[in-house]
Amino acid sequence: MFKKLLFCSLMIQNLSAAEVDKVIYGTDNRLDIYQSTNSKYKVWAKSTAAMILDSSLSINGDTVTIEGSTLIEEGVCGDEKFSKQKTSAMCTGFLVGEDLLLTAGHCIKSMVDCDSYSWVFGFSNPEHEQTQYSVDKNEVFKCVKIINRALDNGSYNDFALVQLDRKTAKKALSIRHSGKIANKTKLVVIGHPSGLPTKIADGAYVRSSKSKEYFEANLDTFGGNSGSPVFNVNTSVVEGILVRGEEDYIFDQTANCYRPKVCKMTDCRGEDVTRITNILELQK
Repeated sequence: MFKKLLFCSLMIQNLSAAEVDKVIYGTDNRLDIYQSTNSKYKVWAKSTAAMILDSSLSINGDTVTIEGSTLIEEGVCGDEKFSKQKTSAMCTGFLVGEDLLLTAGHCIKSMVDCDSYSWVFGFSNPEHEQTQYSVDKNEVFKCVKIINRALDNGSYNDFALVQLDRKTAKKALSIRHSGKIANKTKLVVIGHPSGLPTKIADGAYVRSSKSKEYFEANLDTFGGNSGSPVFNVNTSVVEGILVRGEEDYIFDQTANCYRPKVCKMTDCRGEDVTRITNILELQK
């Protein structure tokens, strides 16, 4: 089964499919930043970052160029959405403090990961679709400390809170501090599906909120979205961290390439979101 070789061969090869895969529910709601008409979502996107291998970053003075293969080169059908865009990100993270970033626990397993990857803000298409991507060197950060981490297959807790090498001027996202999100609540997720530049995907809702550690939703997400913030559309707070879900690609034998798996809004296993209230350091 297709796993986006860029991701799984390098980092999540020891995880089960349920821990890394995601899928499309109903209509594919993923949009580049410039395609979104919601100014609030665009502001939130500025506080999200891509986890990118240092070897995929080329430094030239004050500019850092982001390298990577395209979805087509990774085996996705050329007529699929975003197929010509680069797939450079391994996971997604987001700011919860001046120098604090939250992501999935399976994205950051140890300080080896902190040393091998950088957190890059601005890997996106803010005004139009691009073929080449570069950011100012000030948009690139390193993880220097793992403050807390969980990857518990028993409780399904999956998060990592890390400290960055310096403070950012970006705004930390607002988060829920108590209670649980209700079923049917509208959601939006922002991150890097299949390692692509930042995508905004709304049109989703909570399918089940009965578990203590996570809730289930029908978010349009893929590998690379792991660690993405999931927002409550009504309150504008982050409810949790996207961590796992349904198988995301299926092989099209006629076209000899892979296509996103599509499920009805109420079908398939759903996407799991670790509750942000599980991270005690953020509830003080």
